[in-house]
Amino acid sequence: MPWLTQAQERFLRAVNAVAAANPFLPELAEAERDALGGEYVDQGAHWSLQVDDPRKLRANAWRICERLETAMPAIRARTYAIRGTLSDADAALYEGAVVYMLYHRYYPRLVEELAAHRAGEARGRWGFYRDFERDWKEWLSPPEGRPLSAFSAPHMFAFFFQLVRAFHQIFENIIGNSAPAARLRATVWQSIFTHDLHRYRRNLYARMGDLVTLVTGPSGTGKELVARAIALSRYVPFDPRTLRFEDDPASHFHPIHIAALTGTLVESELFGHRRGAFTGAAQDRKGWLEACPPLGAVFLDEIGELAPEVQVKLLRLIETRTFSAVGDSVPRRFEGKLIAATNRDLAAEIRKGQFREDLYYRLCSDLIRTPSLRQQIEESPAVLRDLVRFLAGRIAGEDGDVLATEAITFIEEQLPKNYPWPGNYRELEQCIRNILVRREYAPPPASPSPVSDLFRDARDGALSADELLRRYCTLVYAKAGSYEGAAARLGIDRRTVKARVDQTLLKQLRANGRAEAEGDAR
Repeated sequence: MPWLTQAQERFLRAVNAVAAANPFLPELAEAERDALGGEYVDQGAHWSLQVDDPRKLRANAWRICERLETAMPAIRARTYAIRGTLSDADAALYEGAVVYMLYHRYYPRLVEELAAHRAGEARGRWGFYRDFERDWKEWLSPPEGRPLSAFSAPHMFAFFFQLVRAFHQIFENIIGNSAPAARLRATVWQSIFTHDLHRYRRNLYARMGDLVTLVTGPSGTGKELVARAIALSRYVPFDPRTLRFEDDPASHFHPIHIAALTGTLVESELFGHRRGAFTGAAQDRKGWLEACPPLGAVFLDEIGELAPEVQVKLLRLIETRTFSAVGDSVPRRFEGKLIAATNRDLAAEIRKGQFREDLYYRLCSDLIRTPSLRQQIEESPAVLRDLVRFLAGRIAGEDGDVLATEAITFIEEQLPKNYPWPGNYRELEQCIRNILVRREYAPPPASPSPVSDLFRDARDGALSADELLRRYCTLVYAKAGSYEGAAARLGIDRRTVKARVDQTLLKQLRANGRAEAEGDAR
């Protein structure tokens, strides 16, 4: 008699694919469809905070779990009966289904505890761990013989809570129902868990702090939110004796805004200093590297502004995980995670000799690029309304819907069509605040951009093909003076050129041309 029927085996394989999928990539929907067949509920292309009912968001997961809860007792009985002849692959298939089932069985209680913790109502001891431990043993420890899982109950409990924390950090802070926003959420998930969830929980959970994460993108695109999501989603061991987690990463996130500090102050903030190390150093001071515990994170914002002498010390820190305070030679060890961000083109800074190439290659083991608001809107125009509603709710509370309506009306009627939002999400938020206070918003005057700036993002690979073509068509049209002339130069149809020309960008190019001509005349 085979271990499983063909239908049971097919279902368990589909469940394992669902459990391994990145929740922010289309692969999850494909795996859920395979698992549920005709019962699958289409929930759209991208998971976004705009979904009203969180349970509706996970409707397919609950359907899968209902099937599992019904099917698994018989599968467990058969598995225990033949455990001595069960192959490693079949044991892993069974274990994966149990992990998915138990995660969702305890998901509501984990979410409840997370909400209480965020509200400052942490309950201390996690008493329901004992229920989880009993279930873990019931499903994976036969009365005789070795367990069917190499993972301990405390480790899996810690892993489950990390999954909940990471999902909510990403889902609630990286907003926008557009393809670029969805890709960003998926990328941040990989920065926390890698692309292989099973390998992560087997081994990598204890090693991810060794990897430096570099976040790049234009100003105002949420780079610190990305850094915070990664830092606050780290794996935290659970102690079954005290029924408590060993630490709280939320209390150990240390952002350092480099552009706001002089070189000496940056070095002191980061590495610490000893008394007398420089003028004004009246006493010893711990830097954030020394103060950061193993499960904490130091975030270096605007790292492109870092002075050359500090770059050398940072390079050594990354290579050896050791550092010395200013004015001291005693080595100290950094155990936390390092996250950096910049809106600069570091490749260009390297060419100019202003940023060390060896430091860049130490920073980019995990690289994330945040999309501009303009990129989001161009790929999904409706995302602007979603973002306005979200930000208005955060700004005005119960009056958020009214403020959102006022803001959307103003933007659509008073701002230029295809307004580029040069300040990104930060500008959009201030626009809404202006409308709240004065019922109006005056964008900053557009400064003419040199032609080379049009393609700066392309060097970082941050432009979509559509955006690259739009900018280039606009530039060629501005030079040629007609659609026919531009079409001839580009080797494409004039109607394609006409459809691609961005009128707002065209005005900027023409204004820049006039400014240059006036400068030459003077």
